[in-house]
This record gives sequence, structure tokens and C-alpha cells, in this order.
Amino acid sequence: MTDGIHYIIHNYEFKIMNDVYNKPITALTLIPRALYVEVAERLRLRIFSQELLPGSWIDELKIAEEYGISRTPLREALKVLATEGLITMKMRRGAYVTEVNEKDLRDVYHVLSLLESDAASVVATIATEEQLAQLQRLHAQLGKAIKDPEKFFAINEQFHMLVLDVANNKWRTQMVEDLRKVMKLNRHNSLFKSGRIQESYNEHHRILNALLERNSKQAALRTQKHFSNGLKAAA
Repeated sequence: MTDGIHYIIHNYEFKIMNDVYNKPITALTLIPRALYVEVAERLRLRIFSQELLPGSWIDELKIAEEYGISRTPLREALKVLATEGLITMKMRRGAYVTEVNEKDLRDVYHVLSLLESDAASVVATIATEEQLAQLQRLHAQLGKAIKDPEKFFAINEQFHMLVLDVANNKWRTQMVEDLRKVMKLNRHNSLFKSGRIQESYNEHHRILNALLERNSKQAALRTQKHFSNGLKAAA
């Protein structure tokens, strides 16, 4: 499967989910995933698409009725989203979409910078020529998406996740995946700021050059700079 096909499939699935996440859940739509997993995915997409805004209350009765389910699988789904940091459970008040404050942003970007710069350093050392070629192809797609913020964001994330995949540390990848879910709560205030997309693309270009040059130190430093600039845009 090529990177381009992967993006198309991912994007297509997102569109399909957007079409159905407010419809009652049937046995056909659930196969082969458990009910609460399906519910969690639908709610996750609603959060990422800003339909459920940060700080908004999750009306369990209304959502259960929309999906045609009981509150039990819904509550299990909310627990999953709470572990991801997307939902905050408040005593005797219910569930709310997490609001990301300035300290949260600093903390998330700091840890991501540490984890992903370390991964970039590893990739500069161990990546095969084909893996580097994959990164080059993704970067080329990124350049073509500069005028399409949503597509740019998706390919941008693919690039970062491919670096993590090549670095081949499942624990690091898992931590980054969870942190990036929280980061998405604020993404409309970062990449979408005027000029940030072009800056982000230029930073990716410098990171890629360091990887191609097998310069692990520069790959790490340029990745750290990328996150530092991203935090400034997001704050």
C-alpha cells in the first residue's frame, strides 16, 4: 500500500464516518468491532471535527438516543476517551470535552518534542533507502497540500507517524499517538494561523534534509525547533 493510497483510504473513512456518526448503530455497522469501540470512534471524530467543542457537556441521554443504544456502552466509550485525554469526567456533573489550557499545551508539546526528536535521531541512523524515499514522497504530497489546510494537517501527521514507525519503538509510538489526540483539540489554533502552514512545510523540509544526510544531531534539533515553533503558533 503506498502512502498516497493510505491517505485516500484514511480520508475516505473519515468522510464515511462523518456521514453516519449521528445515525442509529446497527449490527451491520458494528462488525467486527465491539459496540463501545464504535461509539468511541464516532465521538472522537465529532470532537476532532469541532462538532463537540472543548468544554461542552456530553449529553449521554441524547447521544444514546441518537445512536439507538443503552447508556452502558456509551459510558464505556467515554472511559476510553477519558484515558486518551479527550474527555474529562467531573464528579456529579458528567463528562465534558477536555479544554486544553496554556500549561496543557506547553506540557504536550514538550513531551512530543522529546519523543519525536529522539525518533528522528534514530531514523537518521537506521532508515533504509526505501524508507527515506517514502518520507520524500510524503513530503512532496505535503507541498502540494499547502493551500488545503485539512489535507495538509492529515499528511503532516502521516509524516510524523512514519518517522515513528521507522524508529520502531512501539512504546514511544503509543505515547505520541495519545498525545497527538490531545493536540488535535487545539489544532485549529495552530496550523491554521496565517503563514504557519508554509512555515511548517519549510521546517519539515529541513528535517527531511537532515534525515537524508544521516545527520542524527541535526534531525533531532530541527524536530525540536519544529515543535517549539508549533507551540508558539498554538498558544
